[in-house]
Amino acid sequence: MSFFNSIGRSMSRNPRGPKRSPTPTSATFPDMPPPPVPPSPGSPAPSKPLYLCSPFVEAALVKGNFKTIVVLPKYVDIMEWVAVNVFDFYTNLNEFYGVISECCTQHSCPTMSAGPNLNYTWINQDRKSVHLAAPTYIDYVMTWVQNLLDDENTFPSTIKHVYRQLLRVFAHIYHAHYPQILHLRSEPHFNSLFAHFLAFGREYELLDIKDVKGATNAPVGTGMLWDKWREMGILEG
Repeated sequence: MSFFNSIGRSMSRNPRGPKRSPTPTSATFPDMPPPPVPPSPGSPAPSKPLYLCSPFVEAALVKGNFKTIVVLPKYVDIMEWVAVNVFDFYTNLNEFYGVISECCTQHSCPTMSAGPNLNYTWINQDRKSVHLAAPTYIDYVMTWVQNLLDDENTFPSTIKHVYRQLLRVFAHIYHAHYPQILHLRSEPHFNSLFAHFLAFGREYELLDIKDVKGATNAPVGTGMLWDKWREMGILEG
């Protein structure tokens, strides 16, 4: 039985299982007003991505710095803490992508784009970089990650690779499908999930800034979101 499966089974048997660092949900804050409706399709195109525009960039389920929910609790093994949270990030991101996957097709997303000048490539079995349509790329990522999570022998040696690939899925959704997130009125949830993911990755050295922000000539769109949230005090430098 893999480490992750054993965690899942122990939780199902005992509702008071190990503490984790959950991304807050709307059930935690039932009185939170709904987010504003995004601009209509006929509105002039914004000069910057919607996820960087107010009020969407401020949309979140909680206020304050995410550092407070990623700190290792007392008496909790750090490897277990990282494993449980990475499993949660994968599960939640997979669910979000499942909701908007009908809008991510071979036609609408012929490349795994994450910025105006950035398309991720996949390393195939011949160790060659190949361009894939976004739905194919993301399917490969999610299948690959699931297989790793099911094999306890691969953890923690591949954890940074897992984190980097999940970051790329986040980046593509923000770049290509944020209007769908807004249409579902889910930007507080998705923003909070991503901010939690970034804060946790930096706290435990699972993320490199170069992966978050990209190269000068091919920046990752969400790199600007990282900078904005740092200015707002949501993330630490």
